[in-house]
Amino acid sequence: MEKSLARYIWSNTRRQQLWILAVVAVSMVPYFLSFDLPKQIVNGPIQGDGFENANATQTFMHLAYDIPLIGHVEFFEGFQLNRLQMLMALSLVFLALVVLNGLFKFYINTYKGRLGERMLRRIRFQLIDRVLRFPPVHFKRVKSAEIATMIKDEVEPMGGFTGDAFVSPALLGGQALTALAFIIVQNFWLGMIAAAIVGVQAVVIPRMRKRLLELGRQRQLTARELSGRVGEIVEGIGTIHGNDTSNLERADIATRLGLIFSIRYDLYQWKFLVKFLNNFLAQVTPFLFYAIGGYLALQGRLDIGQLVAVISAYKDLPGPLKELIDWDQMRQDVQVKYQQVYEQFNVEPLIDSRIQEIPAEAVGPLTAALVVSNLTLSDDSGARLVDHVSVEIRPNETVAVVGPNGSGAEAFAEALGRIVWPDSGRISIDGRDLLELPESITGRRISYASSDSYFFHGTLRDNLLYGLKHAPLTDPNYEDEAAQEFKWHAAEALKAGNPTLDLNSDWVDYNAAGATGPDDLLTAIRPVLDAVLISQDILDLALRSTVDTTVHVALAGRIVDLRQSLRERMKDESLDAIVVPFDFDNYNSQATVGENLLFGTMKRPMMNNRKLAAHPYFQQLFRDTGLSNDLYAMGLEIAENAVELFHDLPPDHPFFQQLTFMTADDIPTYQALLQKLQSRRFEDASIDERSMIIRLSFAYIEPRHRFGLLSDELMAKIVSARKQFHEHIPDDLAVLIERYDPERFTSSATLMDNVLFGRIAYQQADASDRIRTIMSELFDALDLYDDVLSIGLEFDVGSGGKRLTMVQRQKLNLARALLKRSDYFIFNRPLPALDQRVQDQIIRNVVQDLHEEGKRPAIIWVLSNAKLAEIFDRILLFNRGDLVEAGNYPELSEKNGMFKELLS
Repeated sequence: MEKSLARYIWSNTRRQQLWILAVVAVSMVPYFLSFDLPKQIVNGPIQGDGFENANATQTFMHLAYDIPLIGHVEFFEGFQLNRLQMLMALSLVFLALVVLNGLFKFYINTYKGRLGERMLRRIRFQLIDRVLRFPPVHFKRVKSAEIATMIKDEVEPMGGFTGDAFVSPALLGGQALTALAFIIVQNFWLGMIAAAIVGVQAVVIPRMRKRLLELGRQRQLTARELSGRVGEIVEGIGTIHGNDTSNLERADIATRLGLIFSIRYDLYQWKFLVKFLNNFLAQVTPFLFYAIGGYLALQGRLDIGQLVAVISAYKDLPGPLKELIDWDQMRQDVQVKYQQVYEQFNVEPLIDSRIQEIPAEAVGPLTAALVVSNLTLSDDSGARLVDHVSVEIRPNETVAVVGPNGSGAEAFAEALGRIVWPDSGRISIDGRDLLELPESITGRRISYASSDSYFFHGTLRDNLLYGLKHAPLTDPNYEDEAAQEFKWHAAEALKAGNPTLDLNSDWVDYNAAGATGPDDLLTAIRPVLDAVLISQDILDLALRSTVDTTVHVALAGRIVDLRQSLRERMKDESLDAIVVPFDFDNYNSQATVGENLLFGTMKRPMMNNRKLAAHPYFQQLFRDTGLSNDLYAMGLEIAENAVELFHDLPPDHPFFQQLTFMTADDIPTYQALLQKLQSRRFEDASIDERSMIIRLSFAYIEPRHRFGLLSDELMAKIVSARKQFHEHIPDDLAVLIERYDPERFTSSATLMDNVLFGRIAYQQADASDRIRTIMSELFDALDLYDDVLSIGLEFDVGSGGKRLTMVQRQKLNLARALLKRSDYFIFNRPLPALDQRVQDQIIRNVVQDLHEEGKRPAIIWVLSNAKLAEIFDRILLFNRGDLVEAGNYPELSEKNGMFKELLS
């Protein structure tokens, strides 16, 4: 990594910098002319110099030059203009120079901006590229939030500086020197005054700004440390809550913020002191010009045109000079930032870039043995984890690695998976060091899984297939504007040193998963999910999800068949009482009052309970049907019963889990509200109070809450109101409320609600589990299992996969490794969150599934249960970093050794 920012910029933008410097040099010509022109206008047409007679004329645009070796050459003889014509002509030339100078500035600034953005893109990509090549041990020493902050924020000024690195001193220095030279030409002593002030500014101000640079560096470091600390708080929030250390963290953050405040306050004080001095020096010069220049004009030693031209030229001198001083400060500031980036990212040894290149040819299988020779591993403190271990693992062999905690078995597996690098010794395949093999081989032909899993923000499918996305396999077909846009982005990527890999390509290696394409990918995925016992979890996710009917057309079209098959299956098993179906003419006793009234679902977030209750049509319906009074009276009864039964219970009492209409925190609120509404009359309550009371009735289910509040008359009234609601529903509500239809898929309802088309009876024990089992069998029987599975795979796993349970994450991590169908599988206790019985079942499933149909990849599994080693060909027993025993299960189980002790 280049240590000097200036050299880094020059080496990557040399041609562009030379071009823009040439443009800057050319722009100095009209810039100088714009200084001399005011003097010509004032002295000539305005004061009449050369126009002493009324009919006098002067030549305009006479172009003639003395050229060495050629002599005097006249290009254009010019025009003869009178005094007024000359004034207009010179004024138009001045306007043309203003426009031309503006166009030069526009082009130069635009070019600089584009150049800076390309460099910013280049350096960010290169830093992330280096992160991808950091040695594994380095990630134990750095905080991810600090690295992210540096790449996102701290390199931002470097992009802006790139365009200014060579252009700004040339442009601003050229403008300042041009203005200064013009002043000296007009009057030597005024020029010397301007030069002296410029010299003081150029020397004193940069020296004073060194303190600003140091304060800026301290501010940057403390801000980065704050970012890293906040990241630690977010990651360790469970530990903080579990140990009651939130106030310790508040104290830590307050101290850090106090330090940042003191640095920034000192920075502001020094910054504005420098600014005050700089502005003072800039304003002293006009005073001297007016005083001394005016004196010289009064003495006749300086004409008015020259004085006006000098003052006009000086107006353009402080601007470039100030910007030049600011540029120098920015240069030093950016260099300090770049130096810190250099120190943070200049890590040795980096993984060779060739190891991560996309292979030109297909990657073949590994057929040679995995040879471990004199392997030694240590932790960060220098303690030995594995001590001089040598072993050979043959292809197609299954090896169980066992040992007590801290035995070195886990470290041994990490070394095989390239998670840690050896202190000495080597691991090789076919004579090649494992660390020197391209990742296109190790990442495809060797699979590693442990309990430390990470999932990226996205769908479950994206994370499951992540191990198959090695390189773009098929390019998307762009047309017309999209094709032109892609070409433009590709060209810009090359100019910024970025790869042109298209993220929109299909990256999934279907052949590696045993599929021919996306159509039969689920067929290859399903056995893997079954093996790790996560299929039912994914089906449950699907059942609780809404379905995109435009994608899952077959499932939506078969919903009526599914409902009918479910009814028939439950009837055959005498379970037809489990589900009470929806019927437009009847009240569903297992559904809430609100669900019965609406008889449909709302399309969220466009519509919700609050918006529906506030809708004029809904309010009018309540008034016309008299439900307002009925539901208000019902809500009062619910509130009184709930307050009477639960007001003495602690907030964490399990009874509150049965209350769907009220929480423990709501009890005091409703207790106070009931005391206020002693008259119990609907008219005495305010609108908000009525809403609070009626809301309770909407969540009421008679079989569940058993307050005896739903009479046949009230249920019939609700059904009647339901019919009236849907009969006259306005268009704006009709598009947001989807009515239940036995012949149609309800897209805004969950898949389970669609299949049930009713509600599960609360009186039935384990009804939900029994329904799920039947549904799973029906999906299979009707050839819809893959469709439902794909819905579950669309579940968003959240940041780091935190929307999944620990058990689900570990199962998914194991499935991701299995899906690659590698030649060597290394499993380093990947399922510690599962109980031993389930672990054993999954291990047997995996070994059995991997070794079927003539395929026998090598399997190295670090086991928590030594008894399960009987299904493996060979056993490696570690203790205190040493390989103490090796052999097959019959040998070691009969031998009086450490393995026999583990079994006992």
